[in-house]
Amino acid sequence: ASEPDFVHRHVKRGRTLHCDTRAKRDSVKMPQTNKSVSGGSVPGQVSAPDQGEPPPASVDVKAQVAAGDGVAAEDKDDTEIIKSPSDPKKYRYIELSNGLRALLISDFSGADGKGGSENGEDKGESEDRAEEEEEEAEDEGDSGEGSEEDEEENEEEEQDSDFDELDEENAGKKKRGSSEKQAAAALCISVGSFSDPDDLPGLAHFLEHMVFMGSEKYPAENGFDAFLKKHGGSDNASTDCERTIFQFDVQRKYFREALDRWAQFFICPLMIEDAIDREVEAVDSEYQLARPSDSHRKEMLFGSLAKPGHPMSKFCWGNAQTLKHEPREKQINTYQRLRDFWRRYYSAHYMTLAVQSKETLDTLEQWVREIFIKVPNNGEPRADFSHLLQPFDTPAFNKLYRVVPVRKVHALTISWAVPPQGKHYRVKPLHYISWLIGHEGTGSILSLLRKKCWALALFGGNSETGFDQNTTYSIFSISITLTDQGYQNFYQVVDFVFQYLKMLQTLGPQQRIYEEIQKIEANEFHYQEQTDPIEFVENICENMQLFPKEDFLTGDQLMFEYDPQVISAALSLLTPDRANLLLLSPENEGHCSLREKWFGTCYSMEDIAEEWAQRWAGDFELNPELHLPAENKFIATDFTLKTSDCPDTEFPVRIVNSERGCLWYKKDNKFKIPKAYIRFNLISPMIQKSPENLVLFDLFVNILAHNLAEPAYEADVAQLEYKLVAGEHGLVIRLKGFNHKLPLIMREETHSSLAEPGVFTMFSEQLKKTYFNILIKPERLGKDVRLLILEHCRWSVIQKYQAVMKGLTVDDLMTFVAGLKAELYTEGLVQGNFTSTESKEFLQYFIEKLQFQPLSAEVPVLFRVVELPQKNHLCKVKSLNKGDANSEVTVYYQVTALIKLKECEDAHLGEEVDRNWFEVVTQQYVFDRLSKEIEALKLFTQDELVSWFLEHRNTNSRKLSVHVVGFGVEENDPPDQSVTCSPESPDNPPSSAYGEVSEMTFLLASSPPLQDATLITDIRAFTSSLPLHPYHKILS
Repeated sequence: ASEPDFVHRHVKRGRTLHCDTRAKRDSVKMPQTNKSVSGGSVPGQVSAPDQGEPPPASVDVKAQVAAGDGVAAEDKDDTEIIKSPSDPKKYRYIELSNGLRALLISDFSGADGKGGSENGEDKGESEDRAEEEEEEAEDEGDSGEGSEEDEEENEEEEQDSDFDELDEENAGKKKRGSSEKQAAAALCISVGSFSDPDDLPGLAHFLEHMVFMGSEKYPAENGFDAFLKKHGGSDNASTDCERTIFQFDVQRKYFREALDRWAQFFICPLMIEDAIDREVEAVDSEYQLARPSDSHRKEMLFGSLAKPGHPMSKFCWGNAQTLKHEPREKQINTYQRLRDFWRRYYSAHYMTLAVQSKETLDTLEQWVREIFIKVPNNGEPRADFSHLLQPFDTPAFNKLYRVVPVRKVHALTISWAVPPQGKHYRVKPLHYISWLIGHEGTGSILSLLRKKCWALALFGGNSETGFDQNTTYSIFSISITLTDQGYQNFYQVVDFVFQYLKMLQTLGPQQRIYEEIQKIEANEFHYQEQTDPIEFVENICENMQLFPKEDFLTGDQLMFEYDPQVISAALSLLTPDRANLLLLSPENEGHCSLREKWFGTCYSMEDIAEEWAQRWAGDFELNPELHLPAENKFIATDFTLKTSDCPDTEFPVRIVNSERGCLWYKKDNKFKIPKAYIRFNLISPMIQKSPENLVLFDLFVNILAHNLAEPAYEADVAQLEYKLVAGEHGLVIRLKGFNHKLPLIMREETHSSLAEPGVFTMFSEQLKKTYFNILIKPERLGKDVRLLILEHCRWSVIQKYQAVMKGLTVDDLMTFVAGLKAELYTEGLVQGNFTSTESKEFLQYFIEKLQFQPLSAEVPVLFRVVELPQKNHLCKVKSLNKGDANSEVTVYYQVTALIKLKECEDAHLGEEVDRNWFEVVTQQYVFDRLSKEIEALKLFTQDELVSWFLEHRNTNSRKLSVHVVGFGVEENDPPDQSVTCSPESPDNPPSSAYGEVSEMTFLLASSPPLQDATLITDIRAFTSSLPLHPYHKILS
C-alpha cells in the first residue's frame, strides 16, 4: 500500500493526561490510496448535491469552486479558498494585528439531516471500535512493519465478543447528548521538538503539557479539562518536530467561553512550580507506554543515525530522567527554562487558528478578534532549521542494521533521505512514486513476493509527519513484512525492490498513471463526506502553516499538476548506493551488541554484503514479472442517483427471507451520495466448535484474502473497499464505495487453491506470531481473561495459540472448509444507492455460488454470559511481556440494563449502516433502538439514576476485577535483562527477551484492600458451577 498515513507521530497529550502518543486519529494527511487508512475519508465534507455528472478529470479546481451561495452581504465568505462542491460550510480568512492568522468556518449543515459529522468512513470498524481506539493508541498506524501491528489488532478486534459489543459498543465513541454537531477549534504553533535545548530533551513536549495547568484568568489547575468534561467536550495536543497543535471540541452553546479559557494557554499560563513535578510524571508515563512499541523504537533508532548535533537525533519525548533528575543534578531551573521557552516561541505571529461552529462568520470573527488579540507577539524570527540539510549524509547511513523487535515479526525497511519535498505539494512526487511502489496488483513488487511466499505486506512512501518530512529532509521508505522464508532471502527481496525502482527510472514518469491517481483523488474530493469537526480543524490549522490560502483545504489532498521534471528528480535519488537497510527479526536476538540510548533497542550495524553491493553497482538485469500496473477497471464514472423501486422507509426492511438466508434493505434518501454499503454474514456452527476450528477459520480467511489480494487492491485504490473478516460466528464480507463498480468487485473469482502447501505454511507461521503479539499486550491479555471468565463456551487467544503451536495440516483445513461450506445461513444488509431488485441479486449470487444446504439447527450468534455471585472477584495474572513495565486493570460490574446515551444524529451513511448492521449481526433487528432509548431516558428521574447507581456499588454487587501485572522491581521481579544487549558467549548463555505465552501465571492478592475479594486462579473451575444468563437480546 502507498503511504499509510503512519500516524502523526506526534507525541500527544492524552485526554486523561496519561498522554497517549495518540496517533492522530485523522485519515486526512494524503489522498487516500492507502490500504491502511482506506477506512477513512478525506477531511471535509458533506454528502454531494444530486449530481449525476462526474467531476472533470483534469483537476481544474478553481472551476470547482461553488458559485456564490446567494449569501447576505454582511456574512460574506472567502471565494479564493478552494472547497469541494459537496462542502456546505462557509470560510473566511483573517489576520489579527498581532500577526495571528485565523480561518473561520461557519457550519449550518446537519440541522436538516443533510450532512453531519463523519468520523472516518467506518465509525464502528468492528462493533467494538471504542475499545480498539484505546488499544491502538500507540501503534495505530505504525510505519511499515506496523502495518502488521495494526493487522493483528484488527484481526482480533474484528472477531471480538458480541457480549462486548453489547456492553461497550459505544463506550468511547464521541456521541453526545444532542443531535447538534460539536463546535471545535485548533491552533498550530510553528515550534516543536527541534527547538528543544540540548540540556533539556523533551522541553517542547513538556511545555505543551504545562500550559494546560491553569492561567491567570482561570487559575484552577485542570480547569479547562473539567469545563469541557462538564459540557460534553474533549481536548488534546501534540508536539511534532517543527509544530505543536492544540485542539478541543465542546457543545456549541459553551463554545465562546471555552475559546476564552483555552486562549489563556497562549496569553498567560500559570505554570506554577509545584505543578511541574506532577506533570513530569504524566510525560514520563507517556514515554513508558511508548517504549514497547516497535514503530517508536525504530524511529528513535533511525533518528540516531543523523549527523551529530542535527535535530533529527533529538529525544523528543522527554522523561523523568531528562526533565527532573538530570536538571536537578546539573542545577538547571526547569521552571525558568519553561517560561523562557514559552516567551520565545509561543508568539502570535507563528500561530494559525481554525474555529468551526454553527455561528455566522461575523460572530466568529468578532469572538476571535476579541479573545486572541491578547496573545503576545515577541517580534522574534521563527525557529528555522532549513539550513541544516542532508541530516543523513553520514557514514552511519547506507548500512544494514539488524534490530531485535518487541513483537515477533520479520520486517525489512529500506529508506532514502531526500531533500525536503514540501514545496512540491502541487505535484506530490513522493505520492506518485509510493503509489507505484506500494501497488499490489499484477506486475508489482508485492505481487512477485507473494507468489514466492516471501512477504505478507508492503508499505511505501512518506507519511508527512514532522519526522518523515520537515524543513531539513524528506524520507522515502519501503517497509515489508516478511515471512520466515522471506527473512532467509532478505537480500533477494531488497534486490527486487531495486529492480522495480530501476525500471521506473528507465521508463520515466508516466502521465497516464499520474492522471489516474488524479482522477481518483478528484472523485473522492468531489463527493466528500463530512469529518468530525475536531479532526477537521486540527488538520486545517496545520495546513495553514504549509500552504497558501487558496489551498488550505486541498493542499494535502489533491494532485494539482503533472511535472515530470520534479518526479524524475526525486526518482533519480532512490538508488541502491543511497539506501539504508533496517532488518527486524527475533532471530537477531543474541547477535546485537549495540543499544539505542532512549528506548533500549538492541541492534547491530554492518556493511552491505560485498556480492550484493557489487551487483547493484553494475548494470543489473530486471525480472520480466515486474511491470507498471494496467488501467484500473474499478474507477467509477457513473454518479447518477438511482430512482427507488419501492416505498421509502426509515429503517431497513427484510426483502428476502428463506431457509438459506435473508436480506435487509434500505434505499438511502438522506445523504444522497452515489455510494453504497453491502454486508453479508455467512453463519456456520463449525467456527466455535474448538480452538482448532477457530485457528483453521483464521487460516481460511487469510488464505482467501491472499488469493483475492490483487483485484481487492485494485478496487481499494479506486476507493472501493472489499474486506473479508473472520467474525465470531460467521464469515463477514464487507463492501463499500461508489456504487457504480461495486458489483464488479463482488463477483471477482479466485482461481487459486486453498491447499497450496507454501501458502498454508506461510500463514500458519504468521498466526503463531500474530497470537503471540496480541498476548504480550497487557490490555489484550486482560480482555482475554475477562471474556474467558464471563462468556460460556468462549475460547481464549491462549488456547488458539496452543492449537496453532501443536501444528495443523492442509488436510485439517480441507476437512474444516468442507464442513463450513456444507451448511450455512447467510444474512445481508444493503444500504445506499442500489435498488431493491439489484440488492436481491447480490444475495442470490452468494447462494448460487456457494451451493450450501440450510442449517439443520439454529446457530446462536451471541455467547451466553455467566451470572457472577454477589461479591467481589479478583483475577490477577502476570503480563506475558518481560520487558513491559505497564500494568492494566479492568473492573467489571454486572448490572441490570441502563440505557446508553447516544443521540448525536448519524453523521454520514457509514455511521447509519454500522448501527443497522449491529442489529443484523446480533439478530435483534431493533432498528429504531436509538429513538426508543431516547424515549426511555426521558422517563428517568435523577433519583432513580442515583439509586440505580448505589444499588450496583454496594457490597453485594456482582463485580470482577482483572489485573495484568507489569514487570519491575516494585513487583519483586529481577532487574530488566534487556538493559544490556550483550551477545551470546560461552560464559553468557542466551536468555530470551521473548517470554512463553502459552500459559498464564496467576498471582495472589498482595495489598490488604484486595484480601476480601474472591480470588480466581482456575477459570474453568470457577465458572463451571455458575448459572448462565439466557441469550441477551432486547427485542422490544
